[in-house]
Amino acid sequence: MSADGVAKPPREERLRKRRGMLEDALNLPNALTMARIVVIPLVLWLLWMDTPRTDVYATLLYAAAAVTDLLDGYLARRLNLITVFGKYFDPLADKLLVLSVLVVLVDMARAPAWAAILIIAREVSVTSLRAIASSEGVVIAASGGGKFKAALQMVALVCLLLHHRYVMDLFVIPPFPVSLHDVGLVLLYTSVVFSVTSAYEYVALFADAVDAKNKRLGHKDGDEPDEPQPPSGGAQP
Repeated sequence: MSADGVAKPPREERLRKRRGMLEDALNLPNALTMARIVVIPLVLWLLWMDTPRTDVYATLLYAAAAVTDLLDGYLARRLNLITVFGKYFDPLADKLLVLSVLVVLVDMARAPAWAAILIIAREVSVTSLRAIASSEGVVIAASGGGKFKAALQMVALVCLLLHHRYVMDLFVIPPFPVSLHDVGLVLLYTSVVFSVTSAYEYVALFADAVDAKNKRLGHKDGDEPDEPQPPSGGAQP
């Protein structure tokens, strides 16, 4: 028993819970999630080298990390390995990867600061909203706009990572130069629009979910039988 009089669980029980959490963390989907976090410093280091060759390496590593986001979720569902660890670290790894690369691109003058601020503000706001919803027992499903936003951001960052002007040879037409930096900016600006609109969708979904929860609670309260009332008129049995 602790000093404040609260009984503590036995030592064996605490060790069992720790082993259970460790086993949850050490599975293939969660290993892919953690790998996505581990490669972030390497992606940023290659990006800071700022040469066409290292930009290609950084892009390949970033794209591979982004693919693991799809793979770990698929494996977790297919192998029935959905864990609390994965539910927390999977979205965290995605945000760390995207926002870290975005901040460095702003520092290298490859992306505008205002776009990064809007994207970061949106991610913080939606994450906080979902945390509040979870604490209230309300589940907010991912919106279609949010998924499209994530796909746009991934392709935009790939283009901004490559950055340089490349000659495109499509065989059917003469080769022509393409600035992937300009393509990336257009996609990034489009993703900002979807970031704002999808944030509004999440707010609307949150409001609807809370309203539905309150109606269910009110309905349950209304179904409770009324307490018996004493007989009127002062009649005695």
